[in-house]
Amino acid sequence: MLRLLLAFLLTLAAPGLAGAQGAMTAMKAKDLVRARLVSESEALVPGRTVTLGLHMAMKPGWHVYWRNPGDSGLPPEMAWRLPEGFTVGPVQWPVPERIRVQTLMNFGYEGAVTLLVPLAVPESARAGETVRLSGTLSYLVCEEICIPGSAELSLDLPVAASAEPASGQAALFARARAALPEALPEALPKALAEAAPGSYRATREGDRLVLHLERPGLTGVTDAAFFPYAEGALDNAAPQDLAIDAAGLHLTLTPGDAGQLPEALAGVLALTEDGARKAYALGPEPAPAPTTAAAVPASPQAPPAAVAPPAPEEESLTLWSAAGLALVGGLLLNLMPCVFPVLSIKVLSLVRQAGESATRVRLHGLAYTAGVLASFLGLAGLLIALKAGGAGIGWGFQLQSPVVVALLAYGLFAMGLSLSGAVHLGGGIVGLGDGLTRRAGYQGSFFTGVLATLVATPCTAPFMGAAVGFALTQSPLAALTVFASLGLGLALPFLGLTLVPQALRLLPRPGAWMDVLKGALAFPVYATVAWLVWVLAQQVGPNGLLAGLTGLVLVALAAWAWERARGAGRLGTGFGRVAALTALAAALGLVAVLDGDRATARTALAQGEEAFTQARLDALRREGRTVFVDMTAAWCITCQVNERTVIAREGVQAAFRAGQVVYLKGDWTNQNPEITRLLERHGRSGVPLYLVYRGTSEAQVLPQILTEGIVLAAIGQKDVAAAQ
Repeated sequence: MLRLLLAFLLTLAAPGLAGAQGAMTAMKAKDLVRARLVSESEALVPGRTVTLGLHMAMKPGWHVYWRNPGDSGLPPEMAWRLPEGFTVGPVQWPVPERIRVQTLMNFGYEGAVTLLVPLAVPESARAGETVRLSGTLSYLVCEEICIPGSAELSLDLPVAASAEPASGQAALFARARAALPEALPEALPKALAEAAPGSYRATREGDRLVLHLERPGLTGVTDAAFFPYAEGALDNAAPQDLAIDAAGLHLTLTPGDAGQLPEALAGVLALTEDGARKAYALGPEPAPAPTTAAAVPASPQAPPAAVAPPAPEEESLTLWSAAGLALVGGLLLNLMPCVFPVLSIKVLSLVRQAGESATRVRLHGLAYTAGVLASFLGLAGLLIALKAGGAGIGWGFQLQSPVVVALLAYGLFAMGLSLSGAVHLGGGIVGLGDGLTRRAGYQGSFFTGVLATLVATPCTAPFMGAAVGFALTQSPLAALTVFASLGLGLALPFLGLTLVPQALRLLPRPGAWMDVLKGALAFPVYATVAWLVWVLAQQVGPNGLLAGLTGLVLVALAAWAWERARGAGRLGTGFGRVAALTALAAALGLVAVLDGDRATARTALAQGEEAFTQARLDALRREGRTVFVDMTAAWCITCQVNERTVIAREGVQAAFRAGQVVYLKGDWTNQNPEITRLLERHGRSGVPLYLVYRGTSEAQVLPQILTEGIVLAAIGQKDVAAAQ
């Protein structure tokens, strides 16, 4: 049995592992991207700034990404290794192209691109020395598949009292500067030019945004595209409708999931005017990412040792310590509220099996464990493969799909009807005989494990976030090891009860009371269905919600028709089963259309809350404000419990007001690449994530299970709250 179990698990995990490894190793990234570090000057002058170039040449058909990659992808990042006193400024990004990949719209570069980086030379640099500038360039290069790559770049330059332009590099830097967006022309109307922080305006018209560039005489414009700085600000794949009139240009855009307000809209507007491409920077530049601008001290004479960019504390984990944390996190998942309904079903199942032989009970425990491990490995393999393909997703990604949410609700609803006695599910339902009925018992334990995994994925237990975040930065084999430990932790309590005969003797014997218990256990299952319908309401519009609710009615109709067909004669049985299957097919047909009615961005927030965007966070940090960032999702029960029992408490809200703390809330119910990026930056792959920024200092990461004291201490208002 154990050999068969191991073979089954390896077979299930193989497609995800092979897909992930194949996507990353079928081609070498260095054969697709040729990267080099160049300088505009032949020498470095103390006290002056020189411009460096990160030049990347891609194989035809392949592309790398802009600062905002669009619907998927990652921008290039340079982890600099510089001598002491040398500092780099923010990257100057050329205007990107819109690159459509199936239903996604990405922003990036094909052919070749040069990213300009200013380097400040300290006054202490001594003439006659040779300085080595180096670093690790990380990038994602994509066609239909995506391959992560990196390149070790270095450049040796002398320090001199004066410097001439570098021989042979003038044309490259001229092209790079010509590709940068410009400030808007001075000839703009005075009233518009005075409208800080950009010479444009944006208005909301219905459920769309209109970007107005009030510049008369734009009759030669044949095409326009807007590239937002903030990820998730726009529906990138939606058409951008251009209109030109006597006043100027009007570009109609579709807001994205971030619910960005018009006044926060900032980015690059690219035009094709009289056959030539022009581009203008609109709005304030967001603050640069720390890993792009940071420099690491090193000796100016010898090549320094490789130093990675600033990393979250979880990166100090080893594979085995991460696996240990995952095991503990999986154990704690059994105590999380989202797993309780399935725990109820497991308890009932174990009570019923207590009267069987010890061998059969052990086999039930192994079958349940196989279901848990198979599901964890399958989900992990799929997640690894999708991330290797450039998808901006994390743990719990399947619940960002309304189709998955609806199917899970339908399955649990059918299970609740079975517990209530409305329909009898089991081997006999398809009339395949007593032998299959006995095997169906183990199948039932296996699929209970599958269901436990699916319902547990919205929860992030203590220790689990660090382990999963670590796993997704490692090789596929190491990642699957961590996820297998997580699944084993979830399965361990039930497995332990079945393997220890002494524990089984403590369980009550089966009896008539079990029918009452079975009916009572249906209600937590129905409560989970109600919660899933609430999640669905956050993801789809009114028509989609109606389709989902109608599907529940059809599931109930199918259960009723199937049960009525029992003992109704050959004709009645056939008719009832056809009616039941037709109702189920109709329910599945309704599920298939849910993705076509995705909800528009929701901007309604509770008093004192603001919608998270990276641009808003950067602006608040520049102002020196204290910011509490809450990354949440409707399907994350841990998030909902924390919000209602801690964050919404009057003591915490009063402390927010007293300390002028800005509360930014990021909703990850639907995919939002900007939130995904922030999660990854802090070593997380799922929600909840709670951060506290105090001015320009680095973020403090709070535990996933909050208390009022933890929040008050983090924002520096514990004494104020105590005084109140």
